[in-house]
Amino acid sequence: MNEKIFREYDIRGVAENDLNDSSVMQISLAFGTLAIRQNVKKIAIGRDCRLSSTRIFDVFSRGIRDLGIDIIDLGIITTPILYYALFNLDIDGGVMITASHNPPEYNGFKAAIGKEVLSSDQIQELKNIILANDFCPVNKHGKLTKNNIIDKYTEDLINNINIRKKIKVGVDCANTPVGLFARKVFEAVGCETFMLFETPDGTFPNHHPDPSVEKNLSSLKNLVISKKLDLGVSFDGDADRIGIIDNQGKLIYSDIILAILAKSILLNWPNSKIIGEVKCSKILFDEIKKNGGVPVMWKTGHSNIKRKIKEEKAPLAGELSGHIFFSDKHHGYDDAIYAALRFIEILSGNTKKLSVILDDIPKMFSTPEIRLDFPEDKKFQIINDLSDELKKLNQEYSLIDIDGIRIEDSNSWGLVRASNTQPALSMRFESNSEESLEKMKNLVLNLLEKVSGSRCKF
Repeated sequence: MNEKIFREYDIRGVAENDLNDSSVMQISLAFGTLAIRQNVKKIAIGRDCRLSSTRIFDVFSRGIRDLGIDIIDLGIITTPILYYALFNLDIDGGVMITASHNPPEYNGFKAAIGKEVLSSDQIQELKNIILANDFCPVNKHGKLTKNNIIDKYTEDLINNINIRKKIKVGVDCANTPVGLFARKVFEAVGCETFMLFETPDGTFPNHHPDPSVEKNLSSLKNLVISKKLDLGVSFDGDADRIGIIDNQGKLIYSDIILAILAKSILLNWPNSKIIGEVKCSKILFDEIKKNGGVPVMWKTGHSNIKRKIKEEKAPLAGELSGHIFFSDKHHGYDDAIYAALRFIEILSGNTKKLSVILDDIPKMFSTPEIRLDFPEDKKFQIINDLSDELKKLNQEYSLIDIDGIRIEDSNSWGLVRASNTQPALSMRFESNSEESLEKMKNLVLNLLEKVSGSRCKF
């Protein structure tokens, strides 16, 4: 068993090596054991369209049933549909077999007990159950039934969106399960829809299913420009992250998407808290304040944000990666299709083109998220060392240590944090001028080189 597959937010590894039948059975028995100890009797299981997903489902479901837990097989779905099932079926938990935006050879598990996704501590508990061979007895046989929940899910989406005028939208399904229902949903709410890559294909033949990487959206950009569309939307491998292209073919960072959504939501939820994670732009937090909200900065990670939105009773939250969470008229989980529809709903009530709406939002010079490869066993310590060095600086800097270190001055900010999913440091920088942006980048880079004792390049 490769212990590194047990990560901060989920379980993920190379399917044929890390998730062979033996490993999948152990994970199944561990999850089933954890579930039984919390009085779980029935769960739902869904899977994406990766080539290994059916094999993994067969083995995983057998282990769960051998522990006496009943299963509802949801078939090939998206992760948000699994979350939808938690609130709409008579079940005690659920598991989604997916590796999200990872390459085709990967697979994994996102899991929930009750209506809550597993915390990082619970994921580590699964690993510890396996290492200790501390499984519940295998002496029963749970039932397996099927449920075509996609129909009910799409019906609810359609009934809860009000598009005021026809919007021309390009939809890039990226050969993911979104293609099973996206056309139906967008057309039913009143969009004129132009589709790309609808057929689910676990080899992802057209592009990698990660909408946060701009090169993956080149076909969508071309479609939006050539057909003169109002916008384009795309999704990651399991449809819990969104990417949006404006009417001029430009990628909109997700924190700016969040700023537009926040302005609309705060009309009905004045003085509410809106949550953004530590990588989000200062523009987002300023726009929340300007529109009568209370900005809250929090840790990166969908499981962290799901808990925080509930704790703060916030109507909206989001991450730079494209996870967006609504709880004003939704259950607070990340659903990229729902996020796209809510965004289009706002656009349909505005006389301005999307590019003009974006022009009204202040501009800063910013980088995308930058990943710097760094040893797994050293990445957290280097953040502590960097923090110590930053505290020695005799300058007007403030430090935010919610998740890694975010250093701010009156013009700029920079973030360095240990990635929870890769052996890497995650960084982002922003400033009101190119000159001060470079100054902040150089400050952080020089200090990183000092504390690591090695040359750092990005």
